[in-house]
Amino acid sequence: MATAVSSTFLRRYLYSLSQTPHRLRKRMLATWTPDQELNQVRQRSGADMKRKLKWFDLVALGVGGMLGVGVFVTTGPVALHVTGPAVFLSYIIAGISALLSSLCYTEFSVHVSAAGGAFSYLRLTFGEFVGYFAGANIIMEYVLSNAAVARSFTEYLCVAFGESEPNAWRVEVHGLLKGYNMLDFPAVGLILLLTLCLCHSTKESSILNLIMTVFHVIFFGFIIGCGMYKGSAKNLVKPGGLAPFGVKGVLDGAAIVYFSYIGYDSASTLAEEIQNPTKSLPIGIVGSVIITSALYCLMALSLSLMVPYNQISEKAAFSIAFQRLGWKWAGNLIGGGASLGIVASLLVAMLGQARYLCAIGRARLVPFWLAKVHPKTGTPLNATLFLGLCTASIALFTELYIVIEMISIGTLMVFYLVANATIYRRYVMVSKHPPSRILLFLLLLSCSAIGFSLSWKLNQQWWPGLLFFGASTISIIAFFHYKFPSQDTSEAWSVPYMPWPAATSIFLNVFLMTTLRMLSFQRFAIWSCLITLFYVVYGVHSTYKAEEIIMEVNNRVGEVTNNVNSTVQQSKLDIQVL
Repeated sequence: MATAVSSTFLRRYLYSLSQTPHRLRKRMLATWTPDQELNQVRQRSGADMKRKLKWFDLVALGVGGMLGVGVFVTTGPVALHVTGPAVFLSYIIAGISALLSSLCYTEFSVHVSAAGGAFSYLRLTFGEFVGYFAGANIIMEYVLSNAAVARSFTEYLCVAFGESEPNAWRVEVHGLLKGYNMLDFPAVGLILLLTLCLCHSTKESSILNLIMTVFHVIFFGFIIGCGMYKGSAKNLVKPGGLAPFGVKGVLDGAAIVYFSYIGYDSASTLAEEIQNPTKSLPIGIVGSVIITSALYCLMALSLSLMVPYNQISEKAAFSIAFQRLGWKWAGNLIGGGASLGIVASLLVAMLGQARYLCAIGRARLVPFWLAKVHPKTGTPLNATLFLGLCTASIALFTELYIVIEMISIGTLMVFYLVANATIYRRYVMVSKHPPSRILLFLLLLSCSAIGFSLSWKLNQQWWPGLLFFGASTISIIAFFHYKFPSQDTSEAWSVPYMPWPAATSIFLNVFLMTTLRMLSFQRFAIWSCLITLFYVVYGVHSTYKAEEIIMEVNNRVGEVTNNVNSTVQQSKLDIQVL
């Protein structure tokens, strides 16, 4: 019996594979309307997520999600190896790019209040495959960044308990490759504990995050104040000046610390759980980015003031900086505070990653059981457990430096796609301009940004190329602005001064991507091939069958409705004749 079932399943799957070209043509560019996304697709999860969050919950979740990630994890290694004391300038550049991207996210989240975030926005705009590609990259960046951040938790907690060696609580295994040979069991325990917490309730998790975030902001103020007080301006220029690695180092650093801004987009995934999303989402998303950017810059500046950049520790940088100043008690205190901040950021990031996977499961691009929402807790239980286990597995083995640039390139790519989708939505779907002209503008803008970026990277800052492509970019945007007016009559929040913010976001995302190392692009290419292969062998067939079933049901309902209407009309005629 089992053999017969297996044989039947294999025949059906082989038949599905033979239909792959036809199904790719039908599904790759298939789009949904906002109404379908908010109603038909959302209903596939069974129970609805519960709307318990308010705007201040969203701000706290956004701030809490970003704060612990960036400063405590990336500032030390970037200042030491890439930027020098000018690391705070890298945070400013990355913050401007993140702010522009957050505006694009906010417009979409207000008009499409679904849990899928960038996945839903891109699927509605550019079709199923682009949405899936972005969603898979977002989940990858969340899982890798959460694993890296959890390992930093162990380092800071070691310092909080008086250990001078950040690896003291890790177990070294001889025979494994370097970078994978330090097993981190405290990080695994933290991730599993937070996973169970998130399975229970979003509101209770939000209250826990709110308390930790308030404490964390006060704690940041303590570090900034003490750092400014104990620091010296001489450390900003000695040794080697403010930017010992040059302007290129500052820009390269901006691409790496962009990893720090993962978190605000997780706020957009909570759109189904927010009361009054039209008002709360703009305040929550944009407000959290502005607050976090200011704190990042001040924290990075305080670290550069405390010790010369070549003495900054690569691990637990802030704690060890205070210890070198003679404030061992402060170093221990900062280790404990940083650990709590990392817990808050992990809580929000793990909250967001589960909702992304839930939305992708609703679309049937991954197994459908990942889309189920528990009827009692109102949380995506299966997605939370699955990603929690994946994150814990990576956190057990993998060091930060192995994954950090992979995270940045995935983040920048998704934000680039969302900025393109914002322009396309505004000018094609709202203002009704011809799609071909808008796509041509987006292509020319991207090509100009690539030309400028390569002139900077490959030709040792080749100034004629920089001037040409810089002027071309501005001219292309200005011409488009003049010829294609935006006509958004909606009363809901929208990005102002279009297309300049979204176009600038596209330019900056492309530029920051090209500053990353070739190894990042090679790893990204391998990951892209893997997720595309999964789409071809599973995703497209699953969605094709799901939508086929829906169409059949709709057709049958339509036929029944038509038959009923015909019967009613005939009855009326018979009555009139009588």
